[in-house]
Amino acid sequence: MTLNSNCFTKAISDTTIIASHFQSITKTGKYRNYENIEQLNKIADYIKTVFMQYADSVYFQEYTVNGQIYKNVIGSFGTENKKRIVVGAHYDVCGNQEGADDNASGVVGLLELSRLLKGRKLKNRIDLVAYTLEEPPFFRTEYMGSYIHSKSLIDRKVDVYGMISLEMLGYFKEEKMSQSYPIGILALFYGNKGNYITLVKKFNAGQFTRKFCRYFKSITEITCKKFSGPKSLPGIDFSDHLNYWKFGFSALMITDTSFYRNQNYHRSTDTIETLDILKMATVIDGIFKTLTKL
Repeated sequence: MTLNSNCFTKAISDTTIIASHFQSITKTGKYRNYENIEQLNKIADYIKTVFMQYADSVYFQEYTVNGQIYKNVIGSFGTENKKRIVVGAHYDVCGNQEGADDNASGVVGLLELSRLLKGRKLKNRIDLVAYTLEEPPFFRTEYMGSYIHSKSLIDRKVDVYGMISLEMLGYFKEEKMSQSYPIGILALFYGNKGNYITLVKKFNAGQFTRKFCRYFKSITEITCKKFSGPKSLPGIDFSDHLNYWKFGFSALMITDTSFYRNQNYHRSTDTIETLDILKMATVIDGIFKTLTKL
């Protein structure tokens, strides 16, 4: 994994801690897919243990699918506040692979955010949520962990300000033609180098999304590009934020653009050695600074 980059100042996020989390989540010799309940539970326990070091409250949100119990892991900060921001990432993988970028990178982002948020005076309650069952065969079903969580917010009439989905944060390339798009003409506007992070939202995504994008772009040290489009555009809803859209919440996805850049997507080659940890740390820094400014 790449730890050096000449374009960034020292990150607030700790790259050594980030790398350690990646090792604990991906280098286990077992795969955290829906069929391997024991491994999913071990990763859920690991996430909970880390959250417990930093959060005001931590708990599992359990539910049953085909007779098996699956778990979301929730760590909350600023619990004295009524209005809530959800930051989520899924910890399961598709098939038998380590899933470093997809989506250990998002989960590691949650874990490092939990360390940075400890003891902070916040304007909003922040819930960090690690979801289970985002990947096939449960994608776009009511068994997704994010569907279970977002529906629970509606059922309990929680005052939700907005939601952020962390979906693949660690893969960056400076080579020309390292970035593709669902529509080829987009390369004219966004470039053909996979060296940026993207804020993805649908048209009319709401006040929270607009403010988050504006603050994040003004704060982050990494190149950031915003993409807005219709929900029908391929890839724009390929993560957990789709369920928050479904229930009417203002939500967006932060991503390195997934398979439009990372050719290791859903393959055994998706390992931590392919990721740029320092650039990922800079993304986490931007998320943290934005969350504490909103």
